[in-house]
Amino acid sequence: MRILVHDYSGHPFQAQLSRELAHRGHDVVHSTCPAYVSGKGNLAENAVAGLRFVTIGDHIVLDKSAYVRRLFQETRLGLELARQVRREKPDVAMLGNLPIPTLVVAAAALKMLRIPWVLWHQDITAIALRGFAAAGVSRLMGIAATVFERGEKWSARRASAIVVIADSFVRVHREWGTADKVTVIPNWAPLDEILPVARANAWSQEHGLTGVRTVLYSGTIGLKHNPALLVRLVETLREQGERVRLVVVNDGPAVPVIKEAAAARGVDLTLLPFQPYDRLPEVLGTGDVLVVLLAADAGEFSVPSKTLSYLCAGRPVLGLMPADNLAAQLLRKAGSAVFAPEESSLAGAATWVREVLNDPVRAEALGKESRALAEREFALEGCASQFEDILRTVSGSGTG
Repeated sequence: MRILVHDYSGHPFQAQLSRELAHRGHDVVHSTCPAYVSGKGNLAENAVAGLRFVTIGDHIVLDKSAYVRRLFQETRLGLELARQVRREKPDVAMLGNLPIPTLVVAAAALKMLRIPWVLWHQDITAIALRGFAAAGVSRLMGIAATVFERGEKWSARRASAIVVIADSFVRVHREWGTADKVTVIPNWAPLDEILPVARANAWSQEHGLTGVRTVLYSGTIGLKHNPALLVRLVETLREQGERVRLVVVNDGPAVPVIKEAAAARGVDLTLLPFQPYDRLPEVLGTGDVLVVLLAADAGEFSVPSKTLSYLCAGRPVLGLMPADNLAAQLLRKAGSAVFAPEESSLAGAATWVREVLNDPVRAEALGKESRALAEREFALEGCASQFEDILRTVSGSGTG
């Protein structure tokens, strides 16, 4: 097959899937949007025959807080993606992580071009927007949630097949009348790219973190997830008699919030922008405990991919997240800890972190179980075969 995969975010495991499909003999074009600022996967051209990397939005700088301007930008990105699809002429396309304006334009273009496509549904955007509205972030969010849900549902109905990342998504698709097209394939992380490394490594040395006890967060973080909780966690550890440095690797609106909170509370902080993907194992290896944040109302419909990377890195992980989230279930399987993302939970969370920091044998065992769980759950072969079968069916290519 000739396949176009568009992963708006440029995350690691989507690129890994495209490489695997190319290894299996398919002609794959992997498209991303560099204008979206996040930790990126391995998007470099290499010797894999039948695989090319392309982009949209190279000259766009997204401003997430300028809602009207962003709406026009995301519509323009949809037009760019439509032109890209028309140029590449794939037998089948697969779209994931797109903003709703971009998705709607792309879905309309694919319908006009009569190209079958798969929606790789990573988040249900309308639910997130309703959460923003409830939190008082913007009065416009309630209206946007209604409009965007209609666009998201319209697009889902035009997809030939839908892949969702958790069983909880099926209920929404049942309401939309699209459940008959849904397959559940949980996300994973690239085991061969994110490997456990020594705690003392080149990256930790470069940033003065070798021999320094650290709580580390690496990845995207929205204001809705209360980034100040990271600072309060380390402050609570200090109140319990444990001096720990907070390390945050992030670009985005959370940066000034974390910086200001750390300064106000006297918390030791190392704040760095997103690092090159090939340094990610060293970055994660530098954390004595890795932390995941997820807002209380995002539990069912968001699975933080950073959790999956953390498990691959073989480190103890603290989840400040809803207990029913799929990532929380994985953390508990690995023996790590999950607490509610609230101030009232921080004393218990800090106690768990302190116990891990002061018990090297336990910390090592937790790290090994994290990696072992990742190796059990994230085998690429089965996931890739499921995607390949779906793409074949949608494209009408048979079993080849």
